[in-house]
Amino acid sequence: MWLLPYNKWTGIGMLHPGRYWCHCRMVYLPMSYIYGLRGTCKETALTAAIRAELYPMPYDTIDWNAARNQIAKEDLYYPHPLIQDILWWSLYQAEGLLLGSRLRKAALKECMKHIHYEDENTRYVDIGPVNKVINMLCCWFEDPDSLAFKKHLPRVHDYLWVAEDGMKMQGYNGSQLWDTSFAVQAMLDSGLVDVAANALKKAHNYIEQSQVVQEADPPLSAYYRHISKGAWPFSTRDHGWPISDCTSEGFKAALGLAALQNPDLVGEGLSLERLEQAVEVILSYQNRDGGMATYENTRSFHALEIINPAETFGDIVVDYSYVECTSACVTALTAFQKLHPGTKLSSRIKSCLDKAESFIRRIQRPDGSWYGSWGVCFTYGTWFGVTALASGGATAANDESVRKACSFLVERQRLDGGWGESYLSCQDKAYSQLEGDSHVVNTAWAMMALLAADYHTVDPKPLHKAAVYLMRSQQESGDWPQQHISGVFNRNCMITYANYRNIFPIWALGLYRRLVLQGMTRASSSSSTDDQAWMCCMSDFFVASAQQQQR
Repeated sequence: MWLLPYNKWTGIGMLHPGRYWCHCRMVYLPMSYIYGLRGTCKETALTAAIRAELYPMPYDTIDWNAARNQIAKEDLYYPHPLIQDILWWSLYQAEGLLLGSRLRKAALKECMKHIHYEDENTRYVDIGPVNKVINMLCCWFEDPDSLAFKKHLPRVHDYLWVAEDGMKMQGYNGSQLWDTSFAVQAMLDSGLVDVAANALKKAHNYIEQSQVVQEADPPLSAYYRHISKGAWPFSTRDHGWPISDCTSEGFKAALGLAALQNPDLVGEGLSLERLEQAVEVILSYQNRDGGMATYENTRSFHALEIINPAETFGDIVVDYSYVECTSACVTALTAFQKLHPGTKLSSRIKSCLDKAESFIRRIQRPDGSWYGSWGVCFTYGTWFGVTALASGGATAANDESVRKACSFLVERQRLDGGWGESYLSCQDKAYSQLEGDSHVVNTAWAMMALLAADYHTVDPKPLHKAAVYLMRSQQESGDWPQQHISGVFNRNCMITYANYRNIFPIWALGLYRRLVLQGMTRASSSSSTDDQAWMCCMSDFFVASAQQQQR
């Protein structure tokens, strides 16, 4: 398939792997090489022991054709449709005819070209742990003594960590930039600049170092890569894959720190040139539907999901537009417009914001919520949906969409004052209450959505109750407890974000203190009385803080 034409006009080009979601194609790329090569190793006592541990029957007796559809019912999220069964059976019967052919050799060469490109442009970290280890295996099969294979070895450690119950491999090489960006915004919005200045300065340095300052090797189109210069990744600059919401959150943190105008306290702000490079990347993510996807634009039809072979995951074949990605981009661009009005990018930003707002309103569910695809779940998505609309001036008092979203949240507040949503919401796409106590992270997300909507001016009681719950849940050490899982990807795979339990309660309580207890309003904390739109993570408080520092 990697030898197919990519151009749309060919028709078949819409099936080219270069149009798949990057995680999908980068996993199946090395897998196809290993299988196409029929890569095997000599059987040893170790391989025999591994096979005995993995398979419930003797390895030599396995019917691999039948095994294709054998999966534990607990893991089966996306059952193969009939068309897949027919397709995979047909390929299984015909594929062997190409072994040793010129076409097979050309295809294997094309695969290795893309594998080496991925390795070299991520400093051998690769986009994730699965293609990392299989890429390394491909390099070994190509040449066990190669420099490429040797460069892979030390970067295995980027993914390994030791937990209480033994060695584990992370689903990414970390969430360093993501966590740092949220932590910075939480401290800034909470008015903690003085007490957290040292931490903010270190974080500022990391954010500066993590911005991608060099484009991937040219030509990008030959390797189906999106632009990346100016972007921020999820983790580290070495990893380098640009992501829309990571770029936007890193960008907002950088903007907020620069707006303090106090380099002695928190470090020197990024130059306007580097900020504009980030804006260019953010603008590039907008799809035809007005929304933003994750790593790249949507490149083919959603209907391609019918060939999704990963029975445990949903929505993996193409990159989709998401409320979280779109909202992060909206709030980032809105903040940039406020702090840097009248730049050469202003007209493009306005056009982008108009389309993005229409997308966010269009995908709101009838009950007022948004489905969250990267956190649990409707609480997370609704926080992003509300803050995007609020950045344009919408509130619970003047906007029906925001009003419906607030009603959705308030109706699901629990007796203890908190919110608690189960990961089952992600799988079932219907709100599911968590058993037992409420969840501090869910509660913080709900509070920030209500605060962004100015709901406290309508009815502050839900926010009072939620604040009491968060304060009551804090431990003597200052930490909040690690509760049920709060992250997710591809509908059915949950992710632990250990820092969320502290970042978001601090953020929510900080905003509650300023907006509810201290009575700050958008106008009173703004340097511009005619622009009272909520900036979400990039709030007007930064400007107020900068003015206080100067005085």
